[in-house]
Amino acid sequence: MSDSSNGSNGHAPGERLPGRQRKRFPDVSSRAYEHPADRSALVALRKLSGFDTVFKALSGLLPERSLRLLFLSDSVRVGEQQFQHLHTMLLDACYILDLPKVPPMYVTQDPQPNAMCIGLDEPVIVVTTGLVELLDEEEMRAVVGHEAGHALSGHAVYRTILLFLTNFAVKVAWIPLGNVAIMAIVTALREWFRKSELSADRAGLLVGQDVQASMRGLMKIAGGNHLHEMNVDAFLAQAEEYEAGGDLRDSVLKIMNMLPRSHPFTTVRAAELKKWSESRDFQRIMDGHYPRRTEDKDTSVTDSLRESANHYAESVRSSKDPLMGLVRDIAGGAGDLGGRLRDVFTGRPAGGPGASGGPGSPGDSGGPANGSPEKGPEGPSEGGGKA
Repeated sequence: MSDSSNGSNGHAPGERLPGRQRKRFPDVSSRAYEHPADRSALVALRKLSGFDTVFKALSGLLPERSLRLLFLSDSVRVGEQQFQHLHTMLLDACYILDLPKVPPMYVTQDPQPNAMCIGLDEPVIVVTTGLVELLDEEEMRAVVGHEAGHALSGHAVYRTILLFLTNFAVKVAWIPLGNVAIMAIVTALREWFRKSELSADRAGLLVGQDVQASMRGLMKIAGGNHLHEMNVDAFLAQAEEYEAGGDLRDSVLKIMNMLPRSHPFTTVRAAELKKWSESRDFQRIMDGHYPRRTEDKDTSVTDSLRESANHYAESVRSSKDPLMGLVRDIAGGAGDLGGRLRDVFTGRPAGGPGASGGPGSPGDSGGPANGSPEKGPEGPSEGGGKA
């Protein structure tokens, strides 16, 4: 860790921070760790003239002041005299990511492990007692870094709007078209926010610089404080099984399960973070080669969108999910698509009696040649084999 500091984020020059020796990233841009889909959206929004002004004008309509007063009156503010170890972690995270200002942080009584970063004018970090009691020091350091990453990226603004719109959608649920319109916006914001959570997980790793601690923290959030009963490799294997298991029906169910969530599933987050920790992008950041904040104004929206599109295309190519496999087949011009869909959703074996392209089916002359059945999905789903 560098011994130099400008002191703007609460550290005296030359101050030696507690814990392991970790690297610092002066002037690091949030683009360094942001997920491509998250980054392209943020770059585009930052380029919109007057965007910040419009959203600050909304602060009078949103319950931000109420939230700040609520935390101030009914939670514990982290500082030198209260939750000092969390205060030290927060200063450390802001020092490593070179945040220009340390956001206020509160601990609120809630047995559910959770943390969030909200606010339009200034970000506020909130962690629950359930999370503080669940995680050890290194695991908590990754969480504090995660929230500091949200603050540096500016995610707090959109998180606050998402909370407001979600509550507003409930209030206008009796208006048919009004509710549909609001929920369409909420669904889009949730999809973006799930990607922003992957970005913040990466920021947490840059702060903690201990991938095993990050993995342990995610396992505890999923399964509680029973590390002696859990295994990182087995936990990551769950993500592999979740992605590749089942058939098209399971793929649809995965989408339906995901839509109402603001966070990706925990096993998926762990697998994504492990993959990024082993990537060249992560190593380059650790070696000191990363985008700088002073260069953000020169960032190309087109390049960011192209990078996001390339990422999604690569995700489709490499995914083991049956639905993504179908998308690849469509792109590759697979024949008899309607028959294959019918076979999968009715549970018929591909090429079996009554299946599309099988013996006795009408229109044999237009289907695959007899004796050369088209390779289809892996037959009917096995009972009880779903992840």
